[in-house]
Amino acid sequence: MGLIAMSERDLQRIEVLSKVIAGRMTLVSAAHVLGLSERQVRRLLERISTGGAASIRHKAIGRPSNNRIGDGLRDYAVAIVRERYADFGPTLAAEKLAERDGLTVSRETLRQWMTEAGIWLSRK
Repeated sequence: MGLIAMSERDLQRIEVLSKVIAGRMTLVSAAHVLGLSERQVRRLLERISTGGAASIRHKAIGRPSNNRIGDGLRDYAVAIVRERYADFGPTLAAEKLAERDGLTVSRETLRQWMTEAGIWLSRK
């Protein structure tokens, strides 16, 4: 088994839950310390017993977002901005992309893409 990266929160949960398993802490006090309901602590204890300490970690860590915009659409949008709207700011460029090209992308997403591509520099 390899190394598993965990957050401080996950490590604290494992520490408190191991005290509950050992009988040095009650379920109610563990729920209070962790800021969870008793039912949630019971669910975490069940997960530890079936899957070990690694099961406490969130399942979506390391996976791309479900709402992620594809790389092809991103490259296409950046190419259009570079070609036609290079001197526009992200807000106006996003409006023009939606209006003329039919690409609806939020201005913040477009700003991040333009910054990464070197088209846009913030005032800072």
